[in-house]
Amino acid sequence: MAIDKEMLKTRALTALVFVLIMLAGLFINVWSFIILFTIVMFGCLYEYFKIAKLINYKNFLLFLPLSFFYIILPIMMLINLGTDPPHLKNNGAYSILIPCAIVFSIWINDTMAYIVGSIAGKTPLSKISPKKTMEGTIGGIVLCIAVIAIGGSMIPLAKHINVGHWIMIAAICGIFGTIGDLIESKLKRMAHIKDSGSMMPGHGGFLDRFDSLLLATPIVWLYCKLML
Repeated sequence: MAIDKEMLKTRALTALVFVLIMLAGLFINVWSFIILFTIVMFGCLYEYFKIAKLINYKNFLLFLPLSFFYIILPIMMLINLGTDPPHLKNNGAYSILIPCAIVFSIWINDTMAYIVGSIAGKTPLSKISPKKTMEGTIGGIVLCIAVIAIGGSMIPLAKHINVGHWIMIAAICGIFGTIGDLIESKLKRMAHIKDSGSMMPGHGGFLDRFDSLLLATPIVWLYCKLML
């Protein structure tokens, strides 16, 4: 399957503003970090309940308890990894290392899976998301691990964390991020919609952009708290 150049161009252009906002939120200071992901949390909650209404309008409040575990808790864990980083041994400093590793791992995995799948994808990964392929998924995860491992070994601020930890964090993000994407795709299919929202042309809404992060973050948080 050939790469859809027009779609790739649209995604790249609309992603630019998104990337700049994300980087600003991560790098300016701790408050921009907290504000950024608080906005993400409320955006995801809004779209989640919109989907819940479409799935079961009369009883959509039954989805309320799940929203805590699916959206609120993962975002709180991500903020905790930045404001109380386990690798700094509770010294109260703000560190973007692990939040950036999660965000960048998911970006790299998504991008590489799309490119590899477009070039070499033949085997469907799941009926839930027919465009995803086994080849693209494996390629995305492998390349994600490689890039994060190299970055972790070369960036001065990241060198005091063993490269093995960067490999594990990237692997977790690649594997569980893909599962998170499939879960959100299943919810959208149940609601009979293509995108969770229209925040970004060519990319969808908040849930479309952060579905992988929502599932990967709790696993990374647990790994970091136990292993770092």
